[in-house]
Amino acid sequence: MSQISEKIAIRAREELFINIQPIQAGGRLTPEAMKAMIAYGDGYSTCDWCLKPFRLDKIRKPPIDEFHAELADFLGMDQVRVFPGARRGFQAVASTLVEKGDTVIVSGLAHYTEFLTIEIVGGIAREVPPNEDNIITGEATAQKIEEVKRETGKLPKLIMMEHFDYVFGNEHDIRGIAKVAKEYDIPLLYNGAYSIGLMPVDGRKIGADFLVGSGHKSFASPAPSGLLATTDEWAEKVFRTSRATGDLTGRRFEGKEVELLGCTLMGANLIAMMASFPTIRERVKRWSEEVRKSNRFVKEFLKIEGNKVLSEMPRKHTLTRVDTTGSFDEIARTHKRRGFFLTKELKERKIVGPFPGATKKWKLNTYGLTWKQVEYLAWAFKDIAKKYGIPVRE
Repeated sequence: MSQISEKIAIRAREELFINIQPIQAGGRLTPEAMKAMIAYGDGYSTCDWCLKPFRLDKIRKPPIDEFHAELADFLGMDQVRVFPGARRGFQAVASTLVEKGDTVIVSGLAHYTEFLTIEIVGGIAREVPPNEDNIITGEATAQKIEEVKRETGKLPKLIMMEHFDYVFGNEHDIRGIAKVAKEYDIPLLYNGAYSIGLMPVDGRKIGADFLVGSGHKSFASPAPSGLLATTDEWAEKVFRTSRATGDLTGRRFEGKEVELLGCTLMGANLIAMMASFPTIRERVKRWSEEVRKSNRFVKEFLKIEGNKVLSEMPRKHTLTRVDTTGSFDEIARTHKRRGFFLTKELKERKIVGPFPGATKKWKLNTYGLTWKQVEYLAWAFKDIAKKYGIPVRE
């Protein structure tokens, strides 16, 4: 059976192929999460035991309250809430701290959702330039803060910074940036979309005021899902409860948290996130092995003449940006299928993920592959190169 319904086909690329799509690798569901999707798929399934104060994080059956406490401890923070995606975590912080005209410091490699978050509240995004190795440093962040101070007469209201960016998968000087943030007394939002759930992250040790993570990028959770963790100091502000009163009815909603619109991540998405959590706690301990696999693949990939790696070397992450302009793109220029030949050749070898037609600068992610799959992946690229007469060093 290949169809869910007449118009919806079954998605089986994770079962039938090696998937190196850069944004999907860390979000593959665990078997437990798959079961949760079925059992809790009904829209308000988590509301079966929702009693006063009618808060998602207070539900005891299933143990959603316990999950929140364990998740906060796992991240080295005091409190956490789940959100429908990392971007909603950004939004909760920005709408709490930033007012119209305020400046927010971001990376020159920041994700577009950070810009939109700042734009929604009327703030102004100012970018810290990466250095020649495409790394954001604490020194460069301090220089940008001073620049803003000179031009506006005020300090930025917030710093939003990636640990690993989505363009290169490079590791940035997050601890140095956190130190600078503390020196200027500016809150730091740690963007862990590509780290939380993949590697050990401790907010206290980093020196962050807020941690934002993505469930569907890095926490083996369905989309949309994410989290926002913070300290007790900031929790009373960003997780503040409603003070509104109805002018006709006098109704009040004092138990509802404003930035969460009462409740956010309900039903199957939340329970699947909970179901994957035991696996997440264990797999972050194996991050160094995942990085070794990434470097192993890159070493073999670079044996193909003309191939380049645009990310920092050696790799510190499993997401890597490569440049095949001098190899596979040379073939694409005269091939009847143009750049689509490469994805076709890969699919014939049971590999998917690169965007169709990409033969110049593109990204891949080896996270979660076995050593055998990593070796096969490297062989497949070399085999394609040899087929089209591209020299391969052995």
